[in-house]
Amino acid sequence: MEKLMLVGEGVFPIVMDAKGNAIAEVPATGWNLSGTVQGEGKLAGTPSLFIRLATCNLRCIWQMDDGSFCRCDTAYASFHPDDKKAWTVEEIVKVVKHNIGAMQHVVITGGEPLLQKKGVLALCKSIKEELNLHITIETNGTIFDQELTQFVDLFSISPKLSNSVPSAQKLKFYNEAETGSSRFHHEVRRNLNALQSYIDTAQDLQLKFVVAKQSDADEITKDYLKVLQRYNKNDIMLMPLGATQHEITKSNPIVLQMCLQNGWKYTPRIHIDIFGSKQGV
Repeated sequence: MEKLMLVGEGVFPIVMDAKGNAIAEVPATGWNLSGTVQGEGKLAGTPSLFIRLATCNLRCIWQMDDGSFCRCDTAYASFHPDDKKAWTVEEIVKVVKHNIGAMQHVVITGGEPLLQKKGVLALCKSIKEELNLHITIETNGTIFDQELTQFVDLFSISPKLSNSVPSAQKLKFYNEAETGSSRFHHEVRRNLNALQSYIDTAQDLQLKFVVAKQSDADEITKDYLKVLQRYNKNDIMLMPLGATQHEITKSNPIVLQMCLQNGWKYTPRIHIDIFGSKQGV
């Protein structure tokens, strides 16, 4: 049986375990209910269950337009998470089955899910065959798997811009150790061949860029959209940088201006609006 390394709550928010027994702890939402909303992208506002996978091949730290720094809002899932745990595909599917209720959407996120693509493939196949749910995978778009596309309804891809590279200055600010050169971090996050493969084969996708500076629009156009082919402009989305409501509020005006200037879509971050910067919601 395939296994996956999950982090944090693993499957969330839930009120039942894999055997269908009630869990004593109330979910992080504060409600004795399974599920939360997809906060971003095309399906923003859609009731969903989340499955969070451990580890990521990128480390992202951005600089806000005012010069302050903003770290990835799920940094706890990246690199070497302390609370990762092995789950079998069967166990995950059973937990989803006992908690899905009236919902129809499951979101597989991370970290970077495609680092565990063999297990993710088995999980998506089982979810489709046993529960027939809509599956979204949230990925940074650096890794592609052809076989997986037949089971995934929506690839929510967040290509990274140069502003996300973890420079020595940014790492020092957060008191984090170096994990490789800035050049490595810059190059590994730009797999245009993988992005083109997603565009050509995915059932549905969105290219969701996290932005905070006016110059980000030029980089999106030059380094991505002028190179990629056959994409749908309606699939290009900008999301304000920020792990907190305060940071998002600072980013919002610039992001909306870029959307108006370029005809791209703006995506909110509804879960942060509702719950704030909280894990497990």
